[in-house]
Amino acid sequence: MALSEQLRREGYDAGLIAEALTQSRLRERAADKFGPFAERMIFTKEGLEQATRLAVGAFHAERFRAAGAEHIVDFGSGIGADSMAFGALGFQATAIEMDADTAEAARLNLRPFPEVEVINANGFDVDLAAIGADAIWIDPARRRDGRRLKNPEDWSPPLSEAIELASRFDSAGIKIAAGIDYDALPADALVEWISVDGDLVEAVIWLGAAAEKPGRHALVIDSATGAHRWDSGVEDPRVPATQVIPDALGLLIYEPDPAIIRSGSIASMCEEFGISPVAEGIAYLTGNELLDTPFLQGFTVVSVLPLEPKPIRKALTKLGVGRVEIKKRGTGVDPEILRKKLKLDPKLPGDMTLIATPTITGKHRAILCERV
Repeated sequence: MALSEQLRREGYDAGLIAEALTQSRLRERAADKFGPFAERMIFTKEGLEQATRLAVGAFHAERFRAAGAEHIVDFGSGIGADSMAFGALGFQATAIEMDADTAEAARLNLRPFPEVEVINANGFDVDLAAIGADAIWIDPARRRDGRRLKNPEDWSPPLSEAIELASRFDSAGIKIAAGIDYDALPADALVEWISVDGDLVEAVIWLGAAAEKPGRHALVIDSATGAHRWDSGVEDPRVPATQVIPDALGLLIYEPDPAIIRSGSIASMCEEFGISPVAEGIAYLTGNELLDTPFLQGFTVVSVLPLEPKPIRKALTKLGVGRVEIKKRGTGVDPEILRKKLKLDPKLPGDMTLIATPTITGKHRAILCERV
């Protein structure tokens, strides 16, 4: 408010001040996706929410390059995030955006890339064949009136239309919601779920030359160790995830990266590393060998207790723990309510992780453990 009043006193138009302050807030929020580039970009609220992270866009561009693409149509380009990545790798790109304000933002954001053209139009009204591109990237709008649209046929364009459009090009990628049902996927696609530093950010349907071979992959991007891919081992992305027989809790418990879970890769991970779920259908895995892999976060099991505040509080106090991270799967416990009931003493120096989960016995347990 102080800044707004100061700018008013200096004679700036109230509407211009409001727009400038909105851009300032959006740029702050955009730093997670675009890093320092956000400081000189223009955003719309909806455009920022749907925009691809710049680091992820680089992997999209790399896949198109490996497929031999040269000219990419960015269909529904939004503020131009993916086209920035395409331009940075030297692709010729044509960004098509229907909303006039968003298209203008894309035009400004893409000024450093003369090989990228921005067209403000409904993509279905554009003669795509005349553009002469050999690849297409489609990012359907998946929100309406501020809410997420769960049914892929409610997206714009609907997923079925996006797949038909993609079939006209040698290589194609369609950005989709990470929670999409497998049975909505095309049989001939490679579908890749992508996480960044432990957060699941998106999934992509790859078709044509960009698909390599049909199946499901996880792409785990870590700021410290780089990017890592995992093949779920299926040849049809529509196949349900294989359920693995659980085993008794071992010396360690592992939490898979969310891209591993969503890509249905638990079974192939268990087979590769000799580990098992702690209970049927639960994505906590257990074993006795210490594993060093970017796909799993390991925890050393210290104690297994009833999932009740009193015995947990007693054990944590005895261990000198004043801070606890609470994780849960397959149980209705509310982590914040449980934390209040534990009444931990913040003066105690220790910290620990509490994992609330069913076990092979069918009983819900609190597993006290330490991060590896």
